[in-house]
Parts: sequence; structure tokens; C-alpha cells
Amino acid sequence: MEMDGRAFLRVAGMSVGYGSTTVLDNLQLDIEKGEFVALLGSSGCGKTTLLRTIAGFTKPFSGSIEVAGRNVTELPPDKRGMALVFQSYALWPHMTVAQNIGYGLKLQKRSRETIDGRVAEMQELLGLSGLGSRKPGQLSGGQRQRVALGRALAIDPEILLLDEPLSNLDARIRLTDRHEIRSLQKRLGITAVHVTHDREEAMVMADRIVIMNAGRIEQQGPPEEVYNKPASPFVAAFMGAENLLPMQARVQGDQVELAEGEYNPASVTSRAGRPLATGPVELRFRAEAARLARNHDAAMQGAGDLELRGQIASVSYPGGHWRHAVRLGEREILVDADAPFNQGETVKVRIPAESLFIFNTSANTAKSS
Repeated sequence: MEMDGRAFLRVAGMSVGYGSTTVLDNLQLDIEKGEFVALLGSSGCGKTTLLRTIAGFTKPFSGSIEVAGRNVTELPPDKRGMALVFQSYALWPHMTVAQNIGYGLKLQKRSRETIDGRVAEMQELLGLSGLGSRKPGQLSGGQRQRVALGRALAIDPEILLLDEPLSNLDARIRLTDRHEIRSLQKRLGITAVHVTHDREEAMVMADRIVIMNAGRIEQQGPPEEVYNKPASPFVAAFMGAENLLPMQARVQGDQVELAEGEYNPASVTSRAGRPLATGPVELRFRAEAARLARNHDAAMQGAGDLELRGQIASVSYPGGHWRHAVRLGEREILVDADAPFNQGETVKVRIPAESLFIFNTSANTAKSS
């Protein structure tokens, strides 16, 4: 994955904090040239602090930042070969679109004609042609975001840093802009680090997702790996597997035996390389991964599937499918189906083995949901 053993952007042993509070603790992250990496996590997990430290706006207590083998830890933001697009876009309201896009080049004391040529190129690239003389106040949110992107790209940075650049846009524009930024990044071959709390945004845009939790990297990998093989209960929940059931497990070789409970018969599933030990476990799965069947349906059960018996507590329609809250004893789980079941109906819920995430429960992971 790395040429000559060195990553293009390397964050090594990075600790950052404010006063006596540590936000990032001894963090290690390598990013390859041309890679699009999403830093994903809930607010307060340290992802924006990491981005601002890479950019040079926040000073680390310890650790280093290297770009192409060059230590930039002590350099000011404008000497790092990076450009940051802020969540607020931070455009100058009194300047025109063209002046905003050319601002960084003006600071670099480039010639008037170099600036004009580059600005025209950026406007063309971002679909802003003809808007050069407008002020930001006369633009839509999506256009303002493109101006901010144009200003960042105009200085031809090696690394583009994006701090939730889509969060201020309405849902419809956000969907198209995701793809536009992604294809632009690919076309320019630029290295991008994108901060977001939106799971789907990270999945659609990134080559690699880095999931952060409380100042640490909880898991990183390609989107499909993080989605299908979450390494911890936190990652499973964050990637949408919000249904949680406690059970007892007995692990023997490659088999995991889930003990019979008040709402489930015993079942045996494959350990599938998971680091599991005998004892209490928590099971997590997504609403869309589970299947609903009526009690008398003799539906086929796959090897290693888990079967639960419960009662429909409520039914709603979020669009595209029906969502059922199913009561299992004291607990409730959510299960999606193509057709609605009746409230109060007793049902069977089946979760296929590959959609079942199993983790040992310990004092420290029990709280991570």
C-alpha cells in the first residue's frame, strides 16, 4: 500500500488537547497519495480537532505531521501545501466570487493574469461561469460551497481538507454534491481528508473510513469492510446496527452456541474468525437485515441464523419499507419488511448469520452503545 514504506500524509503519535483536557491521544494515521479518507464519528469524538491539527490551526502537545516525508508540524497553515474548506465556507461577503476564488493566489503575490486565468479555470471546473462578479450573498448555498471549494483548489494544494462542507446544504443538493466532490477529487488526483458525522456520506465518498470515538481510532478500512465487519459494538451501532440483544454464548473451536433465552431457541453459528470467548455477549444487527415471518410460516432457516419470537408493538412507514417495533420480553427491536404486519401479532424474527454482529460483553464495552 505504501511506496518506500512511507505514507504521503503521516500523523504519528499525535496528542492534542485544550488546557488539561486531552482530545486526541497518541493518534496514528497514514494516508496515501490520491486517497479520499473520511473521518467519521459523532460530535466531540475529535475528528475536527484532528483535521485542524493536520491543517496547522491547532498545535499538538506531541507527535508529528509529515507530508511526502517532510515534517510540517511547526509550519504555519499556508506553508503546508494544504487547503481547508470550512463548514461555514468562510467567504468574504464584500468580495465577488472571482475575488474570493483568487484570494489565496493574491496572498501568494501571483500576477494579475495568473490569478485571472486560474479563477476562470476554477469557475469553469465548478460550474460557476458567469457568476464571477456576484457577491456571496447573491448565491445559493450550493453555489457558495463551490466558491469555497474553488478558493481551496485554486492554490493547487497537495491535500484538500474538508470540514463537514455539505452539512449546511439541503438534502437534495447534498446528494448531488457528494458525487461531484468525489469525481472532482478523482479527476484531480488530489489527496482528500473529509470530516463528517453522516455515515452514508462517508460510505459514498471515501476510499477509506476512519471511525473515531473519544479521541481514538476505533476502526478503519474500506466502506464495505467497516459496514460488514464492525470491530466493536460502538462501530456496529454507529454503522446502523442499533438493535441490541444480550445473550450467553459458548465458544468451541469455530462454533458459537447461543444459549436458549425467553425469546429465542438455542442456535449455533460460526465464529467466523471473531475474537470471541465463552460468556455474556451482545448481539447487534440492522433493522433491514432481519426478516419477519408469521408464527405458522415454515420459512427456510439458514445455517447459523438466529430466530427470535416476539410481538409487533407498533408499525410505521418511513418510506420504501414498513418498520416494525417488535417486543421481546422487556426489550424492543426494530425490523423492516416490505409489507406491514398487524399490531399485536406474534411473529418470528430471523437474522441471517452474516448480518449478526457478536461481541463479548465486558464492563468497558457495555457502555459503548
